[in-house]
Amino acid sequence: MPATEAAVKLTRAALQTRTGERAPAAPVRIVHIGLGAFARAHQAWYTTQVDDENAWGIAAFTGRSAAIADELAPQDGLFTLVERSADGDRTTLVRSIVEVVDGADVGRLMQLLAAPTTAVITMTVTESGYRLRSDGTPDTADPLVVADIAALRAVLNGAAADADAPPLTTALGRLVRALEARRQADAGPIAVVPCDNMPGNGAYVRRGVIALARGALPELGEWISQHVSFVSTSVDRITPRTTPDDVAAVATLTGWADSSPVVTEPFTDWVLSGRFPAGRPDWERAGARFVPDVEPYERRKLWLLNGAHSLLAYTGLLRGHRTVADAIGDDESRAEVERLWDEAVRHLPADLGLNRYRTALLKRFENARIEHHLAQIAPEALTKLRVRIAPVARAERAAGRAASATATPIAAWIALVLRRFELIDAQCDAITAASAAADPLRALLALVDEGLAADAVYLQAVRDVIPRLA
Repeated sequence: MPATEAAVKLTRAALQTRTGERAPAAPVRIVHIGLGAFARAHQAWYTTQVDDENAWGIAAFTGRSAAIADELAPQDGLFTLVERSADGDRTTLVRSIVEVVDGADVGRLMQLLAAPTTAVITMTVTESGYRLRSDGTPDTADPLVVADIAALRAVLNGAAADADAPPLTTALGRLVRALEARRQADAGPIAVVPCDNMPGNGAYVRRGVIALARGALPELGEWISQHVSFVSTSVDRITPRTTPDDVAAVATLTGWADSSPVVTEPFTDWVLSGRFPAGRPDWERAGARFVPDVEPYERRKLWLLNGAHSLLAYTGLLRGHRTVADAIGDDESRAEVERLWDEAVRHLPADLGLNRYRTALLKRFENARIEHHLAQIAPEALTKLRVRIAPVARAERAAGRAASATATPIAAWIALVLRRFELIDAQCDAITAASAAADPLRALLALVDEGLAADAVYLQAVRDVIPRLA
């Protein structure tokens, strides 16, 4: 765009005026819960890539903050996606989001799920946002879950109207209420597609949703078990937070005044396993893979990419690094990542192209133009360490090996906690209590995995790492 030409506010009407191209909003066929940068760089991007007939509009509900609705709604859901490689930027106008809604608007969620034309519900609410125990049951020690269970019982059993009951605040509480609206409307089957980094995420969320529903209204739980498909997924695309500089760069590159662009890497991966009883977009045309069993791909991604991210985040913060690219450029950190991967790949199928995947990961981590901040990766450490690191440690110990490489990210997190480094975690009360124990290191390790904390060899391996991180 010439320097003298002002950027134009991005809307569907402006797009038609400026380019002569009609950009009508597609009908809502997909509901997304937990709108953030990753969902826009992933599910929304895939849908835009393949929706040639403009048939699959997404109604996107915000997560903990409604701020994104204030940014995207005035743009009619349109936004610019920037694929940032080491060689330059490539932009795509993503058009698949046609409605942006405050997540607290459960009434609108109910309306959309009661419509037979709504076929898919995708979710990105973070691992901790599901508020489930490790076995997939609702965490009844969580006051928000307890409050939602009480509200659901009152509303679904006719003791209170929705308007008179306390507002539902958890993602699954809101989903259960909307699924009851679908059941009452006899709107047919639907697919729920969780896209957060949890092993067996489809089955995991299914257990939680059905348990929550049965606890409020048994017949709803039974209906969900028969009419709602839960699809397991493995998702992969590094997507850092958007900065003011990114907003300015998009205006220069495209001529659009876009208040909410998304910057991501060129690499993307989406593996899915499960049924879509009401249909879906042809996401495979944009590279998505549909497989009988997603579990090996989940483990590869969780243990190699996400595990390395956690290691780099906690050791990197201790060493004064700011981004993933900074941390992987540290020879010691890079060697720690390679050792972690050496342990992990012993427990992955050889036909997953593990050497190529490792080489590609290093290249992705080294892309300094993607400023993936360690502080963005660090929150919710307990939930992440439990699924990214602890399974490899258990597998290595079961094989009779020390699992010393997996001890490094856990020890680094413990060191940060004991140094009172501010880390956001939904389980902060448990972390604070463990920090005050007679043996805080053992108590904190037990929060990650009680079995590993009871293993004298592994406990000593974690202790041995701490001085090296000082």
